[in-house]
Amino acid sequence: MTFIDAVVSVWEINRERTLALIGELRGESDPQAAISWQPGAGRAHIGWQLTHIAVTEELFAKERLIENKAGFADLVARFGKESKPDSNVPSLDEIVETLSATREHLLETVRSLSDDDLQTIPAGLQPRGWTVQKALQIISWHEAHHHGQAHITLNLFRNK
Repeated sequence: MTFIDAVVSVWEINRERTLALIGELRGESDPQAAISWQPGAGRAHIGWQLTHIAVTEELFAKERLIENKAGFADLVARFGKESKPDSNVPSLDEIVETLSATREHLLETVRSLSDDDLQTIPAGLQPRGWTVQKALQIISWHEAHHHGQAHITLNLFRNK
């Protein structure tokens, strides 16, 4: 198994857990209220956390690992790094569709790489000084991190 294969298998587990959380959200009496609730003024709601996972994968797939232009420009602006959560929260179906599309873009890009590329620093990662290998590891951590934030926000929502 190559390093890339191993990382992709971890991404699959991470995504299974994220989709299981979305399944839990669908079971709420008002799923849209649950994903829109903010634990404090200006704090990220579940919809932001989940959509942020998707747009970050799009950015890595299209701009950071290769030199291209990311899609979903409106979502990238609203849910990208350092964006401010707004009250226009996508539905769970829209979130799942975005997660699926951006993951496919990421997999297309990663499948074009080989383990020989792991120690290179693509132009889109030069400001961070990250190699391809480190970026692939960060992508795995990133979903788990924001899944955890979404999960704790759901717990807070349920106990408000």
